[in-house]
Amino acid sequence: MSTPSQTKSSTRVSLREEQKRTTHAKLLEAARTQFANRGYAAVTIDDIVSDVGCSRATFYLHFPAKIDALLAQANSQVGPSAVTIYQDLDQVLATGSRDEFSAWIMRALDWFSEYSELFQAWDEATTLEPEFRSIAREGIATLPDSMTQYLSRWPDDRREEARLRVELLATQLERFFTRWVTFGTIDGSAELAVRVLTDVWYPALTVPAR
Repeated sequence: MSTPSQTKSSTRVSLREEQKRTTHAKLLEAARTQFANRGYAAVTIDDIVSDVGCSRATFYLHFPAKIDALLAQANSQVGPSAVTIYQDLDQVLATGSRDEFSAWIMRALDWFSEYSELFQAWDEATTLEPEFRSIAREGIATLPDSMTQYLSRWPDDRREEARLRVELLATQLERFFTRWVTFGTIDGSAELAVRVLTDVWYPALTVPAR
């Protein structure tokens, strides 16, 4: 049976933990907003804590450095959802349907749209931060790993080729979206983009006959 002092102590701990979680979430949101609006290089820790109304010392209680705020977003939000998108592709390719693949392309572009505000920040961080470069590379490598059905249909001696095709697809979709939407240097409707991307990638992902 808990004593009154134990109950009070437990309440204080719970309140501190809740305050810590709240501050962590606010710092992440402030970092995301700053990165989205200004890119990675221009944002300082002072900019982030100013938005939250806390000190640099508080920031360092949650993140060792600025890059860790970006990594936290990549690990908790973007990475898992990207894996889900490519698990979806694994199921789509198993159907052998070109129409299903076109529908997947549209869903993938919608996913890029959801995170488009952070692409510039990630590109800058990949250039400036060796640690982030390594994480980004690992993230790309997880995408073919999530497509177990697709990889299993390839001959053993061409499995690495299959992985490369998936990685190239992911890279080209990201580059295309960035230039199409973020920078506006590629013209065309979403419908046209989906049709052309399907023309290019549906045959490229076809599993060769054994």
